Amino acid sequence: MLTIHTKLVNAMIAQARQDHPIETCGIIAGPVKSNLPLRLIPMRNIAQSEDFFEFDSQQQLQVWREMEQRDEEPIVIYHSHTHSQAYPSHTDVQYATEPQAHYIIISTDQTYEDEIRSFRIVEKMVIEERVRIVKTYQSDLELMLA
Repeated sequence: MLTIHTKLVNAMIAQARQDHPIETCGIIAGPVKSNLPLRLIPMRNIAQSEDFFEFDSQQQLQVWREMEQRDEEPIVIYHSHTHSQAYPSHTDVQYATEPQAHYIIISTDQTYEDEIRSFRIVEKMVIEERVRIVKTYQSDLELMLA
């Protein structure tokens, strides 16, 4: 299960709406091994595509170095689907390289507008997980046990 603050969810939705019809993308960093998403980092979709996203490699290198210096990791990797439901495409599964991360997809398609779903993608297997949106985080210990 992913527990995530409502402010982070609102920020992802706002970014997805702003970037529509281009797929939006980004990460939410948190302390290593905490499963606690804290710091939203919007990323550039270098592909500038309506049905594909790709992090700008220069920006990704910079962000990953910064996370390492701050003892953080990508807790959430998110992007939008502009013409379909919030479910990983074949390409999404192929490019999923962070097995510890939650992969959030936000649909900006009119049929599924603002649908948010989270998945674990490990060794090309997709497992949907529950998303719990909260206004405050519980203690770190309670979150790690959840």
